[in-house]
Amino acid sequence: MRVATAAYPLDPVESWDAYAEKLERWVASGAKTGAELLVFPEYGVMELAMLAGAKVANDLEGCLHAVSDRIADADSLHSDLATKYKVHILAASAPVFDAQYGERPVNRARLFTPTGAMGIQDKQIMTRFERDPWGVVPGGPLRLFDTALGRIGVLICYDAEYPLFGRALSDAEIILVPSCTEALAGYWRVRVGAMARALEQQCVTVMSSIVGPAPWCEAVDENTGMGGVFGPPDTGFPSTGVFAEGTLDAPGWTVADIDLGAIEHVRRDGGVLNRAHWDEQPARDGHVTPEALR
Repeated sequence: MRVATAAYPLDPVESWDAYAEKLERWVASGAKTGAELLVFPEYGVMELAMLAGAKVANDLEGCLHAVSDRIADADSLHSDLATKYKVHILAASAPVFDAQYGERPVNRARLFTPTGAMGIQDKQIMTRFERDPWGVVPGGPLRLFDTALGRIGVLICYDAEYPLFGRALSDAEIILVPSCTEALAGYWRVRVGAMARALEQQCVTVMSSIVGPAPWCEAVDENTGMGGVFGPPDTGFPSTGVFAEGTLDAPGWTVADIDLGAIEHVRRDGGVLNRAHWDEQPARDGHVTPEALR
């Protein structure tokens, strides 16, 4: 199958119609590549905060509520577009106030199928900025989505830097990594994490980024990144582990073809068997001692 992952610029949209038109342009162009799965980045929906006015959009607390208030409409739009263009869409993650997780918002990605169905994945571990001053909190558990394209997991940005999350999704053939990184170092932290998860679990990871400045929203005012699709550097995969990568900070789609058969084969008979050998690591309680490593 073919996947397209976005390097997505934020725009200070002036109306709901402007946002809907922008999103449809992106979905239409992604579908035109032949992609069956389109991946948008973390916090890529923050441009909706401008619909509440410039003052609200540039206020850390105000923008959270402004975006959360629009998510039901955004979900309806994504569902319609997934059906219209016959694609799976990982919508850009968003702050969502969900009462079951308390009075603070979670960071939630939503996966849409061509039937219009939706599944959700919340971020597990918050970055320093998300904790303080933004006050975004962890949400529901990791989920594995059984789809017509295969088994898909989602690790939102910082979550991709944690090996045990990748292991929790070890049955996934594809792990999506929507990201929002301010600096080049942040981009590379998430990319290294995404590539490591592909190596460890012998799967494909797909990274999407916000790109460019958004000075009208303090929460996401500077953004660095590009799209990328990664696999284990092993039998049936690129020797570098890189299927495709975009150009740094250049908006657009990065496209790659994924062979689920190659994933099955490398897990069964690769040059190495990282996924199968995972449990041979010492100190399974998480406490590695010098003696255990000898």
